[in-house]
Amino acid sequence: MKTIFEVAPITQWPHHKRRPLVISGPCSAETEEQVMLTARELAASGKVDIFRAGIWKPRTRPGTFEGMGSTALPWLKRVKEETGMGISTEVANARHVYEALKYGVDYLWVGARSTANPFVVQEIADALQGSDATVLVKNPINPELELWVGAIERIQKAGIKRIGAIHRGFSSYEKTQFRNIPHWLIPVELKQRVGNLPIICDPSHICGNRTLLLEVSQKAMDLNFDGLMLESHIDPSVALSDAAQQVTPRALICLLNRLVMRNPESTDSNFLNELEELRGKIDIYDEQLIDILEQRMKVARTIAQCKKENNITILQTKRWAEVVQKNLALGVKKGLGSDFINNMLRLIHQESIHHQNKVMNEGEQVTHELNNGVKTNVG
Repeated sequence: MKTIFEVAPITQWPHHKRRPLVISGPCSAETEEQVMLTARELAASGKVDIFRAGIWKPRTRPGTFEGMGSTALPWLKRVKEETGMGISTEVANARHVYEALKYGVDYLWVGARSTANPFVVQEIADALQGSDATVLVKNPINPELELWVGAIERIQKAGIKRIGAIHRGFSSYEKTQFRNIPHWLIPVELKQRVGNLPIICDPSHICGNRTLLLEVSQKAMDLNFDGLMLESHIDPSVALSDAAQQVTPRALICLLNRLVMRNPESTDSNFLNELEELRGKIDIYDEQLIDILEQRMKVARTIAQCKKENNITILQTKRWAEVVQKNLALGVKKGLGSDFINNMLRLIHQESIHHQNKVMNEGEQVTHELNNGVKTNVG
């Protein structure tokens, strides 16, 4: 389902100069000195468009550093006046919005915890009415696309034209190399749903450590994201929050210089002809895949008929485990990812169960309706 929001292209955002738009600064504004030292180095590089710093920090547990609050707003204003960079911070309620706008904050972002709560998003949207702010909406903590789209829609309905999304990964109990699993297909689907919506990637929160930042940043650029939000601290070793995922301004510039920027389109006729030919082959393979799946489901329905006649349950866990184990090994051997094989087999299994269930229960609906006094047409 395509969703069309009336939003301004990123080229019309304040302080936008090039792709990627770069938003950087410390996770938290801790002292005025720390903020200004970081900001001056970032501005001197000419690579950073917008300075970011959290001043109201939503922490999981009390007793940890929760930001300097409104005390830090004059520091952000000073950054803007002295460096010319735009300034940005997170807002989580109406008071935050009013305070930030009063000090000329150019970019406000809605955090992942807030995006997950429609009441909070609506409060923020109401406070934004009539303002000229640029608003970025982070994905919710859990991988729920509709919550993300809904939050963006609430901001848009408040009259905000400059809206963007921030992909910062999704929380999970799984132990992986990432702090928050990227689930790249979700922001890609968001882009398909809302094709004109700028998307910024937040590798710092996806990675949770600085060692993976380049890899994730490059992938975001390869997926044609519009910008990057990367945390930078003048001395990450003494940072009061998220020290492991922050880099020095110098390291940030090295990372940005190593990015390979690819073009989203080409006018080279040789390339376009070759691409068209290869895509034609993909189309043929896709049709063959659909045909094979159709044949597989026909066999599944035949199996269901045998099970029905012999009064056997649909689900056979031992057989299913064998199917997964065999095909997982085969797929990996052929260069396919294990997660892909698992997900593909799971979806095929679900569809097979659906087909078998229909066969196993043919005629049961009519019997149920007659037993409950519902008039049915049987001819």
